[in-house]
Amino acid sequence: MIVTLTANPSLDRTVALPGPLERGEVQRAVSVSQESGGKGVNVSRALVASGLETLAVLPGAASDPVLAGLHDGGVPFAALPIGEPLRTNVALTEPGGVTTKINEPGPLLSTDQQEALIALLLERSRGASWVVLAGSLPPGFPADFYATVTRRLRTAAGDGKMLSGVRIAVDSSGEPLAGAVSGSSLDGVSGKPDLLKPNAEELAELAAAAGFATASTADELEADPAAAAAAAAAVVRSGVGAVLATLGSKGAVLVTADGAWLATHQPVAAVSTVGAGDSSLAGYLLAHGQGAAPADCLRQAVAHGAAAASLPGSTVPAVHQTTPDAVTITALRKD
Repeated sequence: MIVTLTANPSLDRTVALPGPLERGEVQRAVSVSQESGGKGVNVSRALVASGLETLAVLPGAASDPVLAGLHDGGVPFAALPIGEPLRTNVALTEPGGVTTKINEPGPLLSTDQQEALIALLLERSRGASWVVLAGSLPPGFPADFYATVTRRLRTAAGDGKMLSGVRIAVDSSGEPLAGAVSGSSLDGVSGKPDLLKPNAEELAELAAAAGFATASTADELEADPAAAAAAAAAVVRSGVGAVLATLGSKGAVLVTADGAWLATHQPVAAVSTVGAGDSSLAGYLLAHGQGAAPADCLRQAVAHGAAAASLPGSTVPAVHQTTPDAVTITALRKD
C-alpha cells in the first residue's frame, strides 16, 4: 500500500479559457471543473485510477467538499477533523496548455492539531511500502515539518510498528522542500527522503542550496538534461536517496547513487498541466511496486506525466491511458 499525506489539501477548480488570458478584461470560460486536490491527494487519485491500494491522509471535516469529492471518487482516506474549511485553488488554462494557478494559503492548524495529524499518519501507515509527503504546508507549520515526519516514520519502523522497508518520498516546494532536504539526523535517524520529486525550478534552488558550483536556472536545466542530472546528483550527494526531476515538456531525469537517466516522451497535445507532476510521481511508484528497474520507473513516470498533460483540468490518467513505449531512455553522466 502507498500512503499519502497532504497537510494542505484543496478543492481544485479549473477554468478553461477559449484564448490567452487577458488581464483586466472580462472573459467567458469554455468549461469549469473541480476535483479534490493537493499533491498527495492527486497521487492517491492517480493510484486508484490504476487499481493500486492507497490511502490519503489529510485534515478536514467530514462535510468538507474536499472529503466529499474523495468519497465520491472512490479514494480511500483518513481525515483529522479541524474547525476550519479547507482551501480552494483556481487554475486558469489556456489553449496549448499554459496554466495560471491561484492558490489560497489554507487553514491554520494548531500545534496540537499538527501532532495529531502526524499521529494519524503513523497509525495508518503500518504496512505501507511508500509514504508520500506532498504539497505546501498550511500557515503556522514549521519549515522542517517533512523532515520531522520522516524521522518519526523511520523511528516507528525501527520499533517494528510498521514494515521495516517503508520508503519516503517528498514532493513540495519553497521552504518545506528545502527543510526536507536539509533534514539532519537525530539519534542516528535521517530526516532526508528516499525519493525527492522537484520540478526544474525547485531543482535549481536545491542545487544552489547544496553548494553546486555551476547552479543553473530552471530554463537552463530544462534545456540541458546533463546539467539537470548534475544538479540532481548534487542533491543526492547531500544525503537524499534519489531525485526524480520533472522538466516539463522536456521529460524528466532520475539520479540515484548508482546512475542517471533522461526520459523523453514523443510530443503530445497539452491540454492542462495541472497535476502532471503528481501523476509522474504516481507512475514512478506504480512501476517501483512492480519491481521495475530505476530506468523503467522513470519511463512510467514520464508516460504518466505526458498522459496527464493531455487530459483536461486536473484529470489523472489510469495506467492503460499511458504510453510507456513512446518514452525514450538515455543514460547520463551524473557529474
